Amino acid sequence: MENVPFFTNDTIVFGILLLCLGLVFYTSSIKTSFWQGFYKFVPALLLCYFIPAIFTSLGIIAPEWKELDTNGELIKKSSNVYYIASRYLLPASLVLMTLSIDLKGIFNLGPKALIMFFTGTVGVIIGGPLAILIISIFSPETVGGAGFDAVWRGLSTLAGSWIGGGANQAAMLEIYEYNPDKYGGMVLVDIVVAQIWMAILLIGIGKSKKIDRWLKADSSAIESLKEKVSSYSESITRNPTLTDYMVMLSIGFTTVGLAHWGANGMSGFLSDNFEVFNDKSSALSSFTSQFFWMITIATAIGILLSYTKAKKYEGAGASKIGSIFIYVLVATIGMKMDLTQIFKNPGLIGIGLVWMLIHVLLLIIVAKIIKAPYFFLAVGSKANIGGAASAPVVAAAFHPSLATVGVLLAVFGYVVGTYGAILCTILMQIASGS
Repeated sequence: MENVPFFTNDTIVFGILLLCLGLVFYTSSIKTSFWQGFYKFVPALLLCYFIPAIFTSLGIIAPEWKELDTNGELIKKSSNVYYIASRYLLPASLVLMTLSIDLKGIFNLGPKALIMFFTGTVGVIIGGPLAILIISIFSPETVGGAGFDAVWRGLSTLAGSWIGGGANQAAMLEIYEYNPDKYGGMVLVDIVVAQIWMAILLIGIGKSKKIDRWLKADSSAIESLKEKVSSYSESITRNPTLTDYMVMLSIGFTTVGLAHWGANGMSGFLSDNFEVFNDKSSALSSFTSQFFWMITIATAIGILLSYTKAKKYEGAGASKIGSIFIYVLVATIGMKMDLTQIFKNPGLIGIGLVWMLIHVLLLIIVAKIIKAPYFFLAVGSKANIGGAASAPVVAAAFHPSLATVGVLLAVFGYVVGTYGAILCTILMQIASGS
């Protein structure tokens, strides 16, 4: 058996994750000098992400593993907690946190959000070939390979994932036909490097005011939006009843059902009626992703409901319930990070780290030039590196009302993901001398 965790039952795993969340929130509420000092330097959100990663690294839980079946053959097994959190809780959280949205206020945030998103995209496109050139100086064999084993082919899938998401990653694997037996190594780089950057971003959220001062950024529009939403929430705040909770859960999970139904329908309609969407070498193939349509539909429903009386359920705690779901998602994302894997393939991990560093440096330079707040830097980056599953998490960490900004930017990632990844791959092929 290979890396079978101590707990394989998802019910137990879910209980462990909720135990982690409960301990973090409980200790962060204790008014003692030790805990207040501790959480001053270590953000609670980071611990919600990092503690599950430690449990995974120790072999207590795992996102996937291999074990022997009754015939003595190794079979791949996996936990479904991330799937449940991303497919059920994420769309429910989006609609609940969007009920109080001020769409006009989001548009008033200005063009800096888009500028930082596309800066992140450019950072990924040029980061890949530059990383190959830099690593080739120290370890040419790491960036070599021939035919379908060529490293640049494998890195093309990383480019697809880091600009768009899973659908774009699959499209790049289809287009450049990287050796499927070695594809797991690229997935490892994707997970390890992206999660390290996620952890750094979460640390930065707790120091966002200091970062904004260093960037000389004007975050008044963001603060105004947060204050406006908070003021509205306070003006309608009431002691929630059982009926309120049932209605809010009904809104959330009815939306989940509608989002899944609509996503299945849209994906099937496009696949069945337009051949171009079935062509994996086409950038339009990412629009057959059910996850993309699920997130888009859930957000659209939330925006529509924000113009109805359903908006008043914010006063009963709709965004708080949505935040609970987001934190559960954070814990399941953390569970996917095995810290010991960093040392398994140092060469490829090195390429990924250099690549990410270039992406980050470009974001910092542009943010400094246009005086963009840290919020735009963080969300613009995660809309690329992580997409619709991570961008709302980072945005909501600033304020629940901002989660929709992350979703809207992530949608752009799906649109430009395959085009950007193809350009990046061409440059990586040139850089590798192939």
